[in-house]
Amino acid sequence: MFFSTFISINECMKKIFLLLYFILFFVPILLRAQQNPVVIQTDSVKTRIDSVANTERDKQLNAVTQLSLQRLSDSLKRTELKNKFANLKPEDTDQKAVLLKALTDLKKQDSLHSVKQKGKIDSLRKFVKAFPVKFDRDTIFYLYAKLGSFTALDRADALALRMEQVSENLDFKKDSIAIVPAEQTLDLVYKNKLLTSVSDQDALWANQPRAKLADSLKIIIGNAIIKHQKDNSWQTLLKEILLTLLVIAVVVALIYGVNRFLKRLNEKIKLHTELFKDGFKIKNFEVLTAERKVNLFDLIIKIIRWGAIILLVYLALPVLFSIFPFTRNLSDNLINYFLSPVKKIGKSILDYIPNLITILVIVVVFRYALRFLKFLKTEIEHGNLRINGFYADWASPTYQIMRVLILAFMLIVIFPYLPGSDSNIFKGVSVFIGVLFTFGSAGALGNVVAGLVLTYMRAFNIGDRVQIGEVVGDILEKTILVTRIRTIQNEVVSIPNSTVMTNHTINFSAEATGNGLIVHTTVTIGYDVPWKQVHQLLIDAALGTEMIEKEPKPYVLQTSLDDYYVSYKINAFTKQPNRQSVIYSYLHANIQDKFNEAGVEIMSPHYRAMRDGNTTTVPTDYLPKDYVAPAFKTEQQQPK
Repeated sequence: MFFSTFISINECMKKIFLLLYFILFFVPILLRAQQNPVVIQTDSVKTRIDSVANTERDKQLNAVTQLSLQRLSDSLKRTELKNKFANLKPEDTDQKAVLLKALTDLKKQDSLHSVKQKGKIDSLRKFVKAFPVKFDRDTIFYLYAKLGSFTALDRADALALRMEQVSENLDFKKDSIAIVPAEQTLDLVYKNKLLTSVSDQDALWANQPRAKLADSLKIIIGNAIIKHQKDNSWQTLLKEILLTLLVIAVVVALIYGVNRFLKRLNEKIKLHTELFKDGFKIKNFEVLTAERKVNLFDLIIKIIRWGAIILLVYLALPVLFSIFPFTRNLSDNLINYFLSPVKKIGKSILDYIPNLITILVIVVVFRYALRFLKFLKTEIEHGNLRINGFYADWASPTYQIMRVLILAFMLIVIFPYLPGSDSNIFKGVSVFIGVLFTFGSAGALGNVVAGLVLTYMRAFNIGDRVQIGEVVGDILEKTILVTRIRTIQNEVVSIPNSTVMTNHTINFSAEATGNGLIVHTTVTIGYDVPWKQVHQLLIDAALGTEMIEKEPKPYVLQTSLDDYYVSYKINAFTKQPNRQSVIYSYLHANIQDKFNEAGVEIMSPHYRAMRDGNTTTVPTDYLPKDYVAPAFKTEQQQPK
């Protein structure tokens, strides 16, 4: 059991270390690339300013060099004069006086040059780049001045290389470094091997006497070599290896403990709680079944386990890297990878607090403006507030339009205070989304505009019986995009508002509550029936129909005189336009009954009958019991 668990943990550790290897060696490269992006455009003004500054700096450095050369020349002259003074005889008093005066003048001139040189170096200290002397991945001191044909960078690299060579001598001691005076420098020498030279310019840049600077550099170089030898000794290496193994063992033990703890916790919660017996519901909707709750809990435990393992490994890696000297920089970088983003996030949040407060104030102001508009909308709908020329059914759509405009204006005001609003990426994404919305919603916007026009046209209301194109039915819903109609067959038809705008609309309910809707139908009756009788029969049939109003009284129009019949159109009033189909059905039935009772034949559709030998078209229920079809009438003509 233990060995199988250990093997599984070992496999997990391998995967984790591979992941961390990738992070440690590739993420720094990506971060470095991000910190040093390719500059596409160069500010010409800044370039000119930097060029002028570099030219002025070069002039100052050349002046310092000229002063150094002048002091060197004066030093050589002093040496020459001193030699001449030493070779004079006691009786050459005049020549001695001349040489002493020349030596005094040279000394004063050298002092003036030294003061000028120090002043120029002080003015250049902020602009001249110092080159670090790095040994064993640490910077031990900096060099500013060049010496002869060697630049400060060449001197720093040469000193680091010589220190590396000296550190290979196991009998090295700090006191074995000697300070040897030269013509213009103080040389630091180890066993006749030159390490570095200290010039007057070095002393001026370091702002201390040359001898004191040489003594301090001797101590610094000696301590760095001793430390390097100590860090790379086999005793230290053995301690570091043992400490590394100890850290790895502690990490493995912690990971094993975390796995065991979470596994037991998972089992205990599942066995001893009622949490997973029932699902999770919000009102009548079951969000999670019992099985899904178990799976979700297992997923949470797994995320916690892997999060704890990654955290332990991440915290252990800086400790491991700090053990060996050659990996200590990796330890610092690894910690900075985590701390730097955290610091940036914290600083960004603190810097964003004023903008956040501004956004909150703007949102509160616009929220109360919307609440005031909603109050006005409610009052207009309830009839408490009346505005001339403004109908109550306009209140809701007008509020929606104003709400959209106010929210859009609020977003425009808030936009400059959003984080990243000034970045080119944010602007590009905003433009891209706007283009997509514009092209993708061209048809929808047409329907929206048509819906607004229909609202303010007041062509129909909810519940009205209308005909739009070939669709007849009751208005079920009016939205900003479509109009829904329920037909007499209980079919719901959705018509885009743009289609409604391009078709003629017949509203059967607009005048129904006032004057009433006229229902009408046409019958054709033969010329043998008196028209007054036909009029009366049609009016009686209309008055006997349900949902037909008695007042105004129905009336009949003769619409045409055809070859075999006359067209009569009955017109009657109703205040229930939504039941037209039923009213027409009742009216047609009553017309048939009334005409059949009166023995009047309805000649619709076209109908022609011969009364000799043909039975009438009146149903038998309406005929007398002794009715007999007429016989054929014949006539015989005598020949002339």
